[in-house]
Amino acid sequence: MPAIDDGDAVLRNATILAQAAQLLAIPALATEQYPVGLGHTAPEIAALCPESVEKTTFGACGTPAFLEALHRLAPSGAPTLLISGCEAHICVLQTALQLQAQGYDVRVVVDAVGSRSAISKHTALERMRAASIGLVTTEMVLFEWLRDSKHMQFRGLSKLIK
Repeated sequence: MPAIDDGDAVLRNATILAQAAQLLAIPALATEQYPVGLGHTAPEIAALCPESVEKTTFGACGTPAFLEALHRLAPSGAPTLLISGCEAHICVLQTALQLQAQGYDVRVVVDAVGSRSAISKHTALERMRAASIGLVTTEMVLFEWLRDSKHMQFRGLSKLIK
């Protein structure tokens, strides 16, 4: 992701999240913003997220296929939705605000989101915090998912972050 500020780290952390979700059988959904013009999801992520929705709306909730996939993956409503990806100040922000407005508990994984400029990402995160959207890191998510070092996937997930 050469156009994204610190894109290698963003991709690495998003990949770790997707790997952890797969290990723990947590549903994951990818979206692609206008892939014909902007390109497809990074192969590392696409391989781990078999469910993907193409969209042209900046906020994913404006795309009916996204809402259908979300309801299919979490039919009883997910208690918490995690968001990672690009661009933090456009698609991530608008999607987080839309999901929150629909009653979801939304968390944005700050080290797994990016923008072309650091100031755009920073400002988006400030706005999300002001809107009471939870801000978390990749490691916070992994260890909250595990809850205990005795979890059968503890070693596998620990290897992802070392």
